[in-house]
Amino acid sequence: MCGMPAVKVLVVDDEQDTRKLVRLTLERRGWTVKEAAGGEEALQLLGQEHFDLVLLDIMMPRVSGYDVLQRMRSDERHNTKVVFLTAKGRSGEVDYGLELGADGYIVKPFSTRELFDYLSGIMAA
Repeated sequence: MCGMPAVKVLVVDDEQDTRKLVRLTLERRGWTVKEAAGGEEALQLLGQEHFDLVLLDIMMPRVSGYDVLQRMRSDERHNTKVVFLTAKGRSGEVDYGLELGADGYIVKPFSTRELFDYLSGIMAA
């Protein structure tokens, strides 16, 4: 855990394999992880619990990652750090996500070490 207190993370992705990989990577390092299979489920969980970090896929059915982030940022109770975790890596999409208030951006595919190191840096900031 590198001396860092346990971080509570919500992983939002419609791809189960991605959620599982992220969950196992972070839990192995002592972080607490919950999963949501889409934007609607994520918003429901965010209304019930506090998370230190939300990892959001952008392209999901019905409620996109952009939509989830906009709703989070419109609610003053949600000062949660948000990192987009997505296959979309074009600069315009990165810029748009950051303009909406994302704290970071990770493009799939990624290594588990790269993921953890990047997220540790985001949480330490």
